[in-house]
Amino acid sequence: MSPSAPAQAPGEPPLLPPRLQLIGITKRYPAVVANDAVSMVVQPGEIHAVLGENGAGKSTLMKIIYGAVKPDAGSVHFNGRPVQVRNPQEARQLGIAMVFQHFSLFDTLSVAENVWLGLDKSLSLAVVTDRISAKAAEYGLDIDPLRPVHTLSVGEMQRVEIIRALLTDPKVLILDEPTSVLTPQAVEKLFVVLRQIAAEGCSILYISHKLHEIRALCTACTVLRGGKVTGVCNPAEESNASLSRLMIGAEPAALSHRPLQAGNPVLQVQGLGLVRGDQFGVDLLDLDLEVREGEVVGIAGVSGNGQKELLYALSGEDTRAAPGMVQIAGRPVGKLGPRARRALGLHFIPEERLGRGAVPGMGLAHNLLLTRSDAVGPLGWIRTGRLEAQARSIIERYRVKAGGPNAAAQSLSGGNLQKFLLGREMDAKPRLLIVSQPTWGVDVGAAQQIRSALLALRDAGCAVLVLSEELDELFDLSDRLHVMAKGQLSPSVDRADATVERMGEWMSGLWHADVQAHLAHGSLSAARQGGQHVQA
Repeated sequence: MSPSAPAQAPGEPPLLPPRLQLIGITKRYPAVVANDAVSMVVQPGEIHAVLGENGAGKSTLMKIIYGAVKPDAGSVHFNGRPVQVRNPQEARQLGIAMVFQHFSLFDTLSVAENVWLGLDKSLSLAVVTDRISAKAAEYGLDIDPLRPVHTLSVGEMQRVEIIRALLTDPKVLILDEPTSVLTPQAVEKLFVVLRQIAAEGCSILYISHKLHEIRALCTACTVLRGGKVTGVCNPAEESNASLSRLMIGAEPAALSHRPLQAGNPVLQVQGLGLVRGDQFGVDLLDLDLEVREGEVVGIAGVSGNGQKELLYALSGEDTRAAPGMVQIAGRPVGKLGPRARRALGLHFIPEERLGRGAVPGMGLAHNLLLTRSDAVGPLGWIRTGRLEAQARSIIERYRVKAGGPNAAAQSLSGGNLQKFLLGREMDAKPRLLIVSQPTWGVDVGAAQQIRSALLALRDAGCAVLVLSEELDELFDLSDRLHVMAKGQLSPSVDRADATVERMGEWMSGLWHADVQAHLAHGSLSAARQGGQHVQA
């Protein structure tokens, strides 16, 4: 039975029609039914979560609402009347705005120019620029409207998308993983803003894999599994476990984080200082870092604080560092490129899955060639059979949902592509694995699988460095943590002594006073260990 608006009791004032109602929405693709007779009701002023694992059909459903995809069957009602949203422009005219998980920005244009493209052209670019600055300041989303988009990090691009949507004063706001780039304090501030927007009558469709966020923020929830609705609930009345059961049919297995004695240093960074590569980058300021065999070191921080520059220097994409500033297993590698560092055992998974981690239009098997050479013969012939067998093995062992070893990388959901890339690098038996945002936009089941795989690699003796904006993830994985802010790296702190409050403060660069205060009270001791190491 299709959902409908609540019944009106006799004598009560007339009820407002649902802000948005979907009835029997179906969308088929050649290999899959993305949405199978999906019905959903969103009331005015409601913060409505759409929950489901990667590939459950959430993104397709949101694109149908936003006019980017046409359904094969079913109807959409807006404010009680049927509508046909044929394109995003018509959606914006209705009052529907969307922030995509995968961004729709033009690299060669500035932030302001990108935002201006989606707004009323009666506004001048100068006016839009001023409004961006005001909105960014209001919501604590630091962004320069004059910066070219190609100079932004992934997190900064998401801020642009959020601001662009808010500038349209939407009646329905669709947010896909909006908090992945924010500190815990900024998340709370965003929630205050979202509740205020909802109180003014805007309906919010909120997609997130952070179950605690959904339970804290949302007033209704529709759960999808395999393209079908498996439940409708009030998430505030549910637990993480019950939401997981609705979403994936089971609770994710608990992580096993066994204490191990770390071995010899594998990665050593000493006094790494680099001037920014472009005018919008971040200078790296005298960084010290150490990662040893059999340990996971986590680096927290808000995107755009030097993480991109650090990763380029570690991966070999930036070779400006003095040789001894970066060492792998005691060998200076500051001037070596990615291939030479890979020969020493370094493997790397960037946050940009499509474009850097994988070639979008290339099949999964041939994407193995980006970091693996064992399927290339002595005369340069590619052994396609071996490549396909390797890809098929990764797909099976990491439970990747894909149309086979030759499926294009761009055809996979974000979580499934991430599992494949992780399998590709782990199968190479790395001595040092550096991974950025390992579970960004990944559902709870896939995230747990990825984290378990990283811990298994650590238990096998690999040195693992994880950069993530998810504090909960770093707490689950790390033996020691740093925070990166304004191109600087904090002292390392043992996981047992790290708190959300302290890490959140350190993300603003406030660790110097914190460390000195604790030292003055004798509650912390400091020693050089991968930078200054703080231990309670």
